[in-house]
Amino acid sequence: MDILEFNVTSRTATGKGGARAARRDGQVPAILYGPKREPASLAFVERDFEREIGEGGTTQLLRLKSADTALNEKLVQIKDTQRHPVSHSLLHADFYEVDVNEKIRVEVPLNFSGLAAGVDRGGILQPIRRVIEVLCLPLEIPDEFEIDVTSLDIGEAIHLSDVKVAEGIDFVDELEITLVTVVAPVVEETPAEEAEGEEGAEAAAPEGEAGGEKKEESSEG
Repeated sequence: MDILEFNVTSRTATGKGGARAARRDGQVPAILYGPKREPASLAFVERDFEREIGEGGTTQLLRLKSADTALNEKLVQIKDTQRHPVSHSLLHADFYEVDVNEKIRVEVPLNFSGLAAGVDRGGILQPIRRVIEVLCLPLEIPDEFEIDVTSLDIGEAIHLSDVKVAEGIDFVDELEITLVTVVAPVVEETPAEEAEGEEGAEAAAPEGEAGGEKKEESSEG
């Protein structure tokens, strides 16, 4: 995974007042923490974050660039972001300083490739998972896992145990979980077919009744 360089500044004014002041200046307040450091307040330009990272960047690793030596060159993972419920503007971010020699837990997206054999026969490809969690070293985070569905027929599935990974990468979930399957198409009876079936049943009823009457007459004779 590529590491993005990201500009930040240290923030001395903390609390709600400091956060509001940062937002008025077009910046987003944030905090940097980790197991081997004291939490540090910082800020960054919102448009830089949206342009370079966006909403899907929670697994992205960043190398901080700052005039503050306590922040500069720190390798961090985006742990959490908070957005306004209406405007969806970024309100706050949590950065976690990582150790390149210690494994971290991240979500890696799945990329389903190929045309499944079952889909070619009318089935429907049904992804069950879009991401999977792994434990690995920060510099070995995969960009994605490619899942080839070409051989997948109707009723068949690909499980986590079928995914091949490099040495040193561990799955968090159970290996039996289903990632993608091909289901049979749902065939619905059309209104015309239903009406035709009802008419056929009504037409058959009088004949059955007539036959029954003749049989009774025959038995009386």
